[in-house]
Amino acid sequence: MSKPVKNLITEDYKRRFEGLTGAVLVDVRGMEANDNNEFRSGLAEKQIKITVVKNSQAKRAFEGTDLEALSEMLDGPSALVYPTAEDTSVVNVARELVDWAKKLETLEFRGALLDGIKFGPDQIEALSKYPTKEEAQAKVVTLLLSPARNLVGAVKAPAGNIAGILKTIQEKLEAGETIGK
Repeated sequence: MSKPVKNLITEDYKRRFEGLTGAVLVDVRGMEANDNNEFRSGLAEKQIKITVVKNSQAKRAFEGTDLEALSEMLDGPSALVYPTAEDTSVVNVARELVDWAKKLETLEFRGALLDGIKFGPDQIEALSKYPTKEEAQAKVVTLLLSPARNLVGAVKAPAGNIAGILKTIQEKLEAGETIGK
């Protein structure tokens, strides 16, 4: 392959992967064409893209970017799987790939990168169990609101108890019963 063609491929990778802070590397060798098509369209529905990369050009494209740590995982035929929407994270990608790996025996994990943290091939399933950014934010909000809920409950409880006692007294008086000490 001529140097100008290699440079074009490298520039294309830089453009495609610009702004990515994480991705998952897989090996899709040996996958049948129908399975490959179903796999790619299934990922596309979840706003996830897969790109088979040429390792040497990908390493050059990753230099100086957040994806640079993936360079050492590029060995043999590799495909980069990454989110294409802001609300989709690498955790979502890992979850989808773990599901697909159960269906496609030839899908092999190479590694992953999430906000500068590298994950080996055997850690992709653990990555898939991490909370997404939205899930983590929801947990934090719940934790922040729970003391306020407890406080409101504690403040309302005595008033509820008094209201219950008064209701019982009212019912007894209306029934003509006497109220003792």
